[in-house]
Amino acid sequence: MITVEGLRKTYGQHEAVRGIDLEVQAGEIFAFLGPNGAGKTTTVEILEGYRHPTAGKVEVLGADPARADRAWRARIGVMLQSWQVEPALTVRESLRQFAGYYPRSLPVEDVVRLVGLEEQGDTRAGRLSGGQQRRLDLGIALVGDPELLFLDEPTTGFDPAARRVAWQIISTLRDAGKTVLLTTHYLDEAQALADRVAILVDGRIRTEGPPESLVAGHATRITFRLADSVELPARFEPTAMADGRVELHSHEPLPVVYALTAWAVENGVDLADLQVRRPSLEDVYLDLTAGTHG
Repeated sequence: MITVEGLRKTYGQHEAVRGIDLEVQAGEIFAFLGPNGAGKTTTVEILEGYRHPTAGKVEVLGADPARADRAWRARIGVMLQSWQVEPALTVRESLRQFAGYYPRSLPVEDVVRLVGLEEQGDTRAGRLSGGQQRRLDLGIALVGDPELLFLDEPTTGFDPAARRVAWQIISTLRDAGKTVLLTTHYLDEAQALADRVAILVDGRIRTEGPPESLVAGHATRITFRLADSVELPARFEPTAMADGRVELHSHEPLPVVYALTAWAVENGVDLADLQVRRPSLEDVYLDLTAGTHG
């Protein structure tokens, strides 16, 4: 579906993308993560055919996006961050307009229902809320019935309930055989939706794989507070201790918590604010992007 080898993009003396290798399989959701300036947008725009690479090989749907024709473009759907709809048109009119650009398209009413805009179908686009505008953007990306979808920050402006609905829609697209390339700043979104993720830092992919595999290499964090007069036995190997706050890291947290609580009961020690937090994609991301900006 997507194959990238040695992709580079420079702007003058600045190298925005520094030798990316990437493969996205048909029927999967692939998420791009990274701080601002990491090269995500540039890479995706090259995959969409809006920018030309400085070096490397790029193949999307069997073609070089930089030389792709109109038939190729009809096979992709793009949801941009920026507002792309004529504000005077209604939701249905906007979808009909974009449907007309494709040789085949989904029924407009089906798309209206899919993105949850039935009540706003006859509302002018300029009067929609920010979250409703993003739903319309998603509908526009879908109306051409594309094989491959590029979704750029699809749930920006959504409240928590609307985000969950959007996640269900995106998961449904995968179940229907669509391929989705997703960029998002919401790490829980990537962990919930993506079959695989790539984390970009300074124009390079620092790690790539299924979220659960990336998370598996990180330890569970056990935190609690101790009174100043209490000394924690050395066998617990605390990672950090400051102002009574203790942090332990372990890949096998259950035996550690059992031993810790047994010691506390035996010695009458209060483990105040005891918390056990399993690792998440956010932990992986923060470790890899530490010291970067954005």
